[in-house]
Amino acid sequence: MELTDLKQRHPDHWMKAAAIRALAIDAVAAARSGHTGMPIGMADVATVLFGRHLRFDASAPDWPDRDRFILSAGHGSMLLYSLLHLTGYTDMTLEQIRSFRQWNSITAGHPEYGHARGIETTTGPLGQGLANSVGFALAEEVLRARYGSAVVNHRTYVIAGDGCLMEGVSQEAIALAGKQGLGRLTVFWDNNDITIDGRVGLTDITDQISRFEASGWHVQEIDGHDPEAIDGAISVAGTSDRPSMIACRTHIALGHAAQDSAMGHGALVDAKENAEAKEAYGWNREAFTIPSPIKARWEEIGRRGITERQAWEKRFAALSGRRRARFLMEQAGGVSGKLSPAIRRLKARLAETAPKLATRSASELALAVINPIMEETVGGSADLTGSNNTKTSDLEVHSPGSRKGRYIHYGIREHGMAAVMNGMALHGGVKPYGGTFMVFSDYARAAMRLSALMGIAPVYVMTHDSIGLGEDGPTHQPVEHLSMLRATPNMVVIRPADAVETAEAWEIALSQSNRPTVLSLTRQSLPTVRTRHRTTNMTARGAYVLAEAEGRRRAILIATGSEVSIALAAREILQTEGIGVRVVSMPSWELFEEQDAGYRRRVLPGGPARVAIEAGVRHGWDRWLLGERGREARSGFIGMSGFGASAPGDVLYDRFGITADATARKIRELLD
Repeated sequence: MELTDLKQRHPDHWMKAAAIRALAIDAVAAARSGHTGMPIGMADVATVLFGRHLRFDASAPDWPDRDRFILSAGHGSMLLYSLLHLTGYTDMTLEQIRSFRQWNSITAGHPEYGHARGIETTTGPLGQGLANSVGFALAEEVLRARYGSAVVNHRTYVIAGDGCLMEGVSQEAIALAGKQGLGRLTVFWDNNDITIDGRVGLTDITDQISRFEASGWHVQEIDGHDPEAIDGAISVAGTSDRPSMIACRTHIALGHAAQDSAMGHGALVDAKENAEAKEAYGWNREAFTIPSPIKARWEEIGRRGITERQAWEKRFAALSGRRRARFLMEQAGGVSGKLSPAIRRLKARLAETAPKLATRSASELALAVINPIMEETVGGSADLTGSNNTKTSDLEVHSPGSRKGRYIHYGIREHGMAAVMNGMALHGGVKPYGGTFMVFSDYARAAMRLSALMGIAPVYVMTHDSIGLGEDGPTHQPVEHLSMLRATPNMVVIRPADAVETAEAWEIALSQSNRPTVLSLTRQSLPTVRTRHRTTNMTARGAYVLAEAEGRRRAILIATGSEVSIALAAREILQTEGIGVRVVSMPSWELFEEQDAGYRRRVLPGGPARVAIEAGVRHGWDRWLLGERGREARSGFIGMSGFGASAPGDVLYDRFGITADATARKIRELLD
């Protein structure tokens, strides 16, 4: 539909949409930075969606049963900010719109979760929002099966662009959504045929319609500027039991001199051209000025969901007190009071029986205790269930025929799995965890970084965490990955030494509410090193004295995970020679760094020689070897300096010199 026809045939719709377009032009021009064309092009879709379909209440933005709206094409953030301001979200003031992309504003260049109500997820890295939406829809299905449609009954809507669909994570996500039959998920494809470099045809000939259909989606094609076509398509999508994609043919920067050009993708800052565009819209007003009648119509849209929200509150109040309390606790990310006692009982049993087992197997033992008492856990694996040990016997597999299922087979889709887990965590009410090999955190990295950036708490179960995995060779043996993950702000990495520390690690991970946890777990069996039961969660301290020196303390061995038992063996060698050695287990750098200086000083006092042992690269270890009262002349590292090799794990440890004898030799050298 052409601009003139649209204005004439749908004047009320046109003026509401023009308010979005005008705010986008004004904000980007004021910042001299941003992306104007996408908000202009998708204003009609957004106006119809918010005005006629989206179930929300701007005065109660955290209503658990609201529909979710995700702007996957996050560069067009002014579309979302305009909608939030116009519909009456109290924190999205006109001053915040004026401060677009400025220091200390909530209107960042790309939408950032936590900056403002109504921003459901952080988008910007293209494709992430689309993949998150699959997690939102899965969480809705799980919770509706548990609590019933009277309490959980909402939809997820997404706007995605060509860039989102080009990113590989999009295929991982849409394939999973199709397999799971997520009929409450609707994606609007902003089909404007423009990327930064020019026409889409410069780089891509994919038939997106056929692609989505082949992945099990219901697909429609419409004029993305025709409000009646948009309305009809959304209604039809709502009747499908498959996820829906609505291909919206749009003009980027509609009505602007940059319309249908690569220039329209970026910041439109030419004052004359912007004035001409606004005149074409019939918007002859000062910058950032919204006429009261138009603002009032938008605010009415923001209030449209009040009645439904109040009806939901009555239905929710009819639940038993126990179910209400559990629902609210799960929504808040809380933890059952049964968790800690259950973990303590497990620890006592493990300390008594002292099993020798891989920490991936110890993780399964912990989950067997956790999953029955924490119904909010939703587990999964990227086609490595039997290797990651992430499925316990009580968990049903989630599928269209089993919505109560709390285990998801993600397939060979590590990136998609991590992004979907983010969506589930953001939705609320569930605690997602998912497994793969540690080395494949490379594939999942972009989404894992966003977990930390957003301050949400999925649990990443990363097994086969060193050369100890053996014969699969260096392609599968992580050496730099612990360093990479530890370098990520607001991420907790825990590498437990035995089954006891693994149980403690799970208690910590599930108690987090504002940061993700990575569990670094072994393929190879390890002895139990904590044979004296302690009710205190020592792993929560990050590091602690596992074995004290006998006689004068001359050296401290600091180790993580599978290398803690090596440190203990080295201590035995050195103690027989009259060299007093303390062994410190350091399962989590981040948690140790959070301890007070006095505690850290007691664990790592100045004076003794220090050697760290870890089957990874040294990068980052100098924080504990040279800092915290350490000295370069009296410190050393036993670990990897390059990639691994294909051989049995015990052979690799010997060949790469990660042994008790090599450790004892290093201490002797430092003491000479």
